[in-house]
Amino acid sequence: MNSGTWRLWGGIRVAVLALLWGSTFLWTELALRGFSPLQVTLIRCTLGALVLTVACYATGRRLPRGVTVWRHIAVAAFFCNALPFALFGLGQQTVDSGLAGVLNSTTPLWSVALGLLLGSERGLRPVRLTGLLLGFAGTIVIFAPWRTAGAVGWGALAILGAAASYAVAFTYMGRTLVRKGTPTISLSAAQLVAASGLTAVMMPIGGLESIDPGPVVLAAAVVLGVLCTAITFHLTYRIINDEGATSAAVVGYLLPVVSVLLGAAVLGERLGGRVLLGMAVVLAGVGMTRVDRTPAAPSAPVGAEAAAGTRPVPVRRG
Repeated sequence: MNSGTWRLWGGIRVAVLALLWGSTFLWTELALRGFSPLQVTLIRCTLGALVLTVACYATGRRLPRGVTVWRHIAVAAFFCNALPFALFGLGQQTVDSGLAGVLNSTTPLWSVALGLLLGSERGLRPVRLTGLLLGFAGTIVIFAPWRTAGAVGWGALAILGAAASYAVAFTYMGRTLVRKGTPTISLSAAQLVAASGLTAVMMPIGGLESIDPGPVVLAAAVVLGVLCTAITFHLTYRIINDEGATSAAVVGYLLPVVSVLLGAAVLGERLGGRVLLGMAVVLAGVGMTRVDRTPAAPSAPVGAEAAAGTRPVPVRRG
């Protein structure tokens, strides 16, 4: 394959991944019309685990063994799958899918803030510090706390919590699971298996409501679990393996755009000028935080809704 064809194929994969990641919020919105947030989370984790486990054994690999690795996987599954998936479901009960995609793009900002707290972000350059402050300023514009009414409220806070949870997960996974000798497909499958178990344990709290799954709701749940959870794992890993984390990061900048466009086209959602301005400020801040990053630090894609079930740690390979 010549270089031109390789670049074209790489571009197609990036476009497909951006579409799948960005559409996650649309499918979640549709699935919530017949299922509760915890039910959507369980369906998503279970279907993703099934697909990846089959892929794991079909490629001659197996799930990890050992108490220590499974303990790390359980922690990662909580912060990267069970918790954020549930928070997105809760948040999208009152927040439009487009805005959910915008707020999800703050994940890299939380990653930098966490790095500062843990001391891994030392000598933070002025441009990155400015980007961090600018990004959070953009979220304030979106929230508009000076307004007495609005549809943001607790739902948006839940989605910001999901984005922050991804940042915690990426840091933890980078320290305990990445490059430890376990194949990526095995870690991915095991993580979603663990997330399914964690979510199932929580079902009596808020997941036993009656359901009303029409054809559209069922289709949305299946697409969410198979395409937006399991398949995005594989595509992300392949892009990073073949082209590096930078190419994967480009996908993150497209996520809010895709989520906003799909929300407007399919669900008739509208974002006002203030939210669009806030989105632009957030993305500008995210871009600035990724300038001159320390190469040794594990890099997570911007807007990690697809990592580890919709958002994996980029350097996990196998």
